[in-house]
Amino acid sequence: MVLSVVKANEWQSWDRIRFPISHTMACFSRDDEAMLQALLRQLFQSVKEKITGAPSLECAEEILLHLEETDENFHNYEFVKYLRQYVCNTLGSMIEEEMEKCISDQNQSEDSGYDTVVQHVTKRTQESKEYKEMMHSLKNIMIVVVESMINKFEDDEIRIQERQKKLQNEKSNSYCTDNCSDSDSSFNQSYKFCQGKLQLILDQLDPGQPKEVRYEALQTLCSAPPSDVLNCENWATLCEKLTVSLADPDLVFSDRILKFYAQTFTLSPLHMTKEIYTSLAKHLELYFLSRENRIPTLSTGVDITNANVIRLLKKVRLLNEYQKEVPSFWIRHPEKYMEEIVESTLSLLSVKYDQSHLVSQKILDPIYFLALVDAKAVWFKKWMITAAVQQCVQYFELCETMKADEILRHSKLCGNKQKNFYYSGQELQYIYFIHSLCLLGRLLIYTQGRKLFPMKLKNRKDLVSLTDLLVLFTQLIYYSPGCPKTTSAAHSENYSPASMVTEVLWILCDQKECAIECLYNNTVIEALLQPIHNLMKGTEAASHCSETALIHVADILAKIASAEEGLILLLYGENVNSSEEENPTGAHVIAQFSKKLLDEDSPIFSGSEMLPVVKGAFISVCRQIYSTCEGLQVLIPYSLHESIAKAWKKTSLLSERVPTPVEGSDFVSSVSQQSQNIMVWEDNLLDDLLNFAATPKGLLLLQRTGAINECVTLMFNRYAKKLQICRHKKFGYGVVVTQVASTAAGAIALQSSGFINALITDLWANLECGRDDVRVAHPRSTPVDPIDRSCQKSFLALVNLLSYPAVYELVGNQELPNKAEYSLREVPTCVTDIIDRLIILNSEAKIRSLFNYEQSHTFGLRLLSVICCDLDTLLLLEAQYQVSEMLLNAQEENMLETSENYRDFIIDGLSVERNHVLVRINLIGGPLERILPPRILEKGNVPYPWPMFSSYPLPDCYLSEVTRNADIKQDNDLSKLLLCFKITDKQTEWIENYRRQFCKMMKTKPDIISGAALVELLEKFVFHLSETSSECYFPSVEYTATDANVKNESLSSVQKLGIKMTVRYGKFLNLLKDGAENHLSLVLKHCERFLKQQQIPIKSSLLCLQESYTGHDWFVSSLFMIMLGDKEKTFQFLQQFSRLLTSAFLWLPRLHISKYLPIDIIESGIHPVYFSSTHYVEMLLKAEVPLVFSAFHMSGFAPSQICLQWITQCFWNYLDWIEVCHYIATCIFLGPDYQVYICIAIFKHLQQDILQHTQTQDLQVFLKEEALHGFRVSDYLEYMEILEQNYRPVLLRDMRNIRVQST
Repeated sequence: MVLSVVKANEWQSWDRIRFPISHTMACFSRDDEAMLQALLRQLFQSVKEKITGAPSLECAEEILLHLEETDENFHNYEFVKYLRQYVCNTLGSMIEEEMEKCISDQNQSEDSGYDTVVQHVTKRTQESKEYKEMMHSLKNIMIVVVESMINKFEDDEIRIQERQKKLQNEKSNSYCTDNCSDSDSSFNQSYKFCQGKLQLILDQLDPGQPKEVRYEALQTLCSAPPSDVLNCENWATLCEKLTVSLADPDLVFSDRILKFYAQTFTLSPLHMTKEIYTSLAKHLELYFLSRENRIPTLSTGVDITNANVIRLLKKVRLLNEYQKEVPSFWIRHPEKYMEEIVESTLSLLSVKYDQSHLVSQKILDPIYFLALVDAKAVWFKKWMITAAVQQCVQYFELCETMKADEILRHSKLCGNKQKNFYYSGQELQYIYFIHSLCLLGRLLIYTQGRKLFPMKLKNRKDLVSLTDLLVLFTQLIYYSPGCPKTTSAAHSENYSPASMVTEVLWILCDQKECAIECLYNNTVIEALLQPIHNLMKGTEAASHCSETALIHVADILAKIASAEEGLILLLYGENVNSSEEENPTGAHVIAQFSKKLLDEDSPIFSGSEMLPVVKGAFISVCRQIYSTCEGLQVLIPYSLHESIAKAWKKTSLLSERVPTPVEGSDFVSSVSQQSQNIMVWEDNLLDDLLNFAATPKGLLLLQRTGAINECVTLMFNRYAKKLQICRHKKFGYGVVVTQVASTAAGAIALQSSGFINALITDLWANLECGRDDVRVAHPRSTPVDPIDRSCQKSFLALVNLLSYPAVYELVGNQELPNKAEYSLREVPTCVTDIIDRLIILNSEAKIRSLFNYEQSHTFGLRLLSVICCDLDTLLLLEAQYQVSEMLLNAQEENMLETSENYRDFIIDGLSVERNHVLVRINLIGGPLERILPPRILEKGNVPYPWPMFSSYPLPDCYLSEVTRNADIKQDNDLSKLLLCFKITDKQTEWIENYRRQFCKMMKTKPDIISGAALVELLEKFVFHLSETSSECYFPSVEYTATDANVKNESLSSVQKLGIKMTVRYGKFLNLLKDGAENHLSLVLKHCERFLKQQQIPIKSSLLCLQESYTGHDWFVSSLFMIMLGDKEKTFQFLQQFSRLLTSAFLWLPRLHISKYLPIDIIESGIHPVYFSSTHYVEMLLKAEVPLVFSAFHMSGFAPSQICLQWITQCFWNYLDWIEVCHYIATCIFLGPDYQVYICIAIFKHLQQDILQHTQTQDLQVFLKEEALHGFRVSDYLEYMEILEQNYRPVLLRDMRNIRVQST
């Protein structure tokens, strides 16, 4: 036992610490030293294999230090036995005494047991004086032994080296002169390659010398260190001799020289190997220029079993291997070294033959042989560009006359893993073409490479431009043979023209600057789409296009569409203003072709096995387009969602009809393959539908297909398997999940798919306890953050998930379990369980069921804080679960009696968190209207100066004094301005004048647009608009109910709580007086009856469609406060306002199950604010503030969700009251599209904060919890006017299309 302690604590430092020899070693004799050396040798000999196999000295030390754990014979080694005996002799008696003391004390202590005794004895032993003296003595003994062994080892090595030197001198017969220094050590003398010996080798390598002498000289040269050879003065002469000797007819001799070259390449630094490389390149150049060598011709081909060809290919391969290594050295060495390498390479590759003695035979250039060993030109950095272009042009001209089966045979040849001993001229030409194609692809990546264009080619009058070359590449694709496209390992090396061109174009697409210059132009896109035009028109040229070629083209188009610049080109072309009818852009052509394929409206490739693959490839291109807001706008007319859904339903039926394979039947394998293909195609179609959910409007289209449940289930299955959402997407499923969770039907789909269950289970495993089958190697670290890093991802996922539509569907009308007892292994599975177990901890049973009570409850309170920033969610939780009462009771229980009549709050993490949440959910107001207490303690004597409370009302310190007595001082100024508005007969002129004056006031004196003046402005403007038929969007509705008719009608508990919250806020702002609660209640009852007249009954499983509007009417509450609590003015205004288009987007209950909406939109439960306003927020955000848009995608959060929350509650809690008024007034006066522009202005205002919180990975928490500090509508009015000029026609056209159009 003690030995283990000694080993673990002290053995590690014996070989590192050097102590002086002490007096305790006086009894240590030479015999003892020899004995210990023998024991150590035996130990090292036993572990020799383990040590020598270690990659480094540090690893060898680790092996020795952990030998007891890894070597089962550890305790049998004599050295270990010696140490054990040494310890027992020194410390044995002391250990026995300590053991007896522990045993005698066991009866007096509750903590008894073997482990306790061992720990106590070990500790006392290590702290004793005897232990320290023993260790000191033992260290000194081992130092002496080890140093003695090292000295003996060095002496033995010197003797061995001297013996080898003596033998070598005798063997060389004293040929070596006295040029070597006598002062060199024996080590240097044995390895130094002297000048005299090199001169001797030069003489012996002479071709006139006997074969044996030359072999011997070459052997000596190979055995010497290459660095010594290259540093000798005679190296230049030797290099010339080696260059000549490479051409020696003796195969064995030339092979040995080649081995010397290979050895030098491997063992020497770049500045030395450069000499060898240039020597080899020069030899090959001379070889190809010599008429004596029989170099194969293009007509005869290459037989690689020929001895001369074998020798040549070996040399070329060695040259190529070095070329591949060169790039890693370029930065480290002067340019002159690289220039010599490049120049020698270019000199070799530009060899020109004297064709005067040739009639028709073309001798193969060096590049053909280089292409044979490196078909894809991996070596290339700088090469003869003109020759490569010429070769691609020649191959294309050859393709026009060559049969497809010949091309297929050549492409298979390049990728064939089997040995091929003969290459025909056409095959060599094809390999040369592949080499040239890959070379060009690499060259075009670089700016200087692209500057080489345009260029002049032989036999062509016109210059070849960069665009011409890319068009040539695309044309090569369509001459690809119709072989099946596969990604299996057996066909991973596909050398067909289409595959190679696709690979090259993909590389170009990955380089933004290169893609813009090369690919993103109408000419190249038209070249890619030309065969599609032919197929759709049914021209004769269509017969030349194969399925494989179309698949490759679709892959390239999908890659182009995945980049922003490429997507814009496909959507709008280079000329954005051109007419679609005259010249349809790429997106329209692709969508038309895809729809034809899906609807099977064309005989194209009918009956082909590759047809589903072609369909999938082109739908993938469309998916890249319609998964963006701007792309979806372009493709909506083609109704691709309907075509894809129709194809999916048809495929789903087919999968059900596939016969069950019968054992022993011949068609079992075919049936199995057919079933697998159908399932893959079905999943692909669902995946295509799922990508519509990437945008708000796309999600509406997906819900219309009725396949949202299947799509979300597919997404969850892929998510659970950690599969990538799409090969062209940089980020995962976060944005799609957020979009889906923003709707009621989406939330139900997430729940039924198992996504929410899996999310909560994973959260619980990280927060409370892991799975039973997970082995715990070490205890988990104690969390230091309120939400531990392990739970952060789950926390953000829940924040994304719990929008109000989702909360209402998942929690609405659900009671909490509130069990009398909870099992420790009982894991929550739904949102209600999370609320019950982590948030509303109102019983001892719930508290005892948590392993980490404080950490888990803090998580729940933080989650409550975020989701309650949505005021509808807050009211729902308050109505169903009385959240604030639970928090107040918890604060009451967290008090300590400090005296008879005084109790004080215990300040801890949970009480501080609860205090923050209580203030947040009770106070309404913008950034200057309420004060939220911090969640952290301060330094000093008073760590938390903010008063806590356990009952309402709140302490006054949380109420801001800045806006308490809100202002109606400057109303007179505005009243004077109202006199300037002259109502003329021309209504449009009056409206524009009114809007112009409003903008002027907003820019100069925005604060005066408030109070009674604002009321008068709104009343006059809306009244005159409602009287103008051209400005009315909805028809007039007759309403005759009185207060008495609606007085006895009931409001929902959510509405009632919302009324109390509104009145509390209005009184705080001095806008409302006593009795306002009853007046607002009557207004809401009138509104509910008024809107019911315009609603239609809907049968739906969605809770939100089974009754009245589920949330509180924040717009009516805001308007009631603007009207200073006047219920008659408020409702009269609402009746007039309800005729305007703006009411559909400001007043959300206005269109709840409204008869003015299409029935499928009503059944979806998605409001126009979501699928129209927030859709365009995302579209404009990408164009106007791209960094913010990217930040949202990186965070896995959708801008639409936070915008929907802002708009629904009229920016309450996010803006101060004056800015809420300006938001409503701006949208009413200037148009509903200003709702979108204001959201864009907010994101622009928050850009730096958004980028910062993206880095800290809490963007969604920041946007939901934090008010919009410093934002004023008036400050961004000029920016919004610019947005109006650019986007109003598109936005207003779409907003007007929400209503059912009369036929």
